[in-house]
Amino acid sequence: MSSSEPWITLQRSYDQCLTSVIRPDRESYIIRADGKPVGFVILCMVGAFVGYLQAIYLDPAWRGNGIGSKAIGLCEERILRDGQNVFMCVSSFNERARRLYQRLGYEEVGSLRDFIVAGHDEILLRKTRGPHVASATPTKRVTP
Repeated sequence: MSSSEPWITLQRSYDQCLTSVIRPDRESYIIRADGKPVGFVILCMVGAFVGYLQAIYLDPAWRGNGIGSKAIGLCEERILRDGQNVFMCVSSFNERARRLYQRLGYEEVGSLRDFIVAGHDEILLRKTRGPHVASATPTKRVTP
């Protein structure tokens, strides 16, 4: 991961990449092709953006043949079991990924200027089935 784009431009070291993969508050899944690991995805199902596809990595030799699209589809299925929205960020310089996400139905909902490195924005994307719905369970009010 750390030796390919977009992580080279984002200046992510091997240790930083490894830390993101093994965080206990994230769900990490291996992408396999022909029986061997060729990438992974990391999902965040807690916090302000429940349903955040934090990272998708695919070995450069395996890009462009539909494996990434299929992996994203499986992530969407997982996320939409528990929520209404799928979020992800894409770097402004990552034109190939931006085109893919647009084809898959994601829309730009914001831009974070110079968020990771100066000179490049992170673009927040969303694919939705509807508004985020808070828990339908009413809270019980206790009066003293």
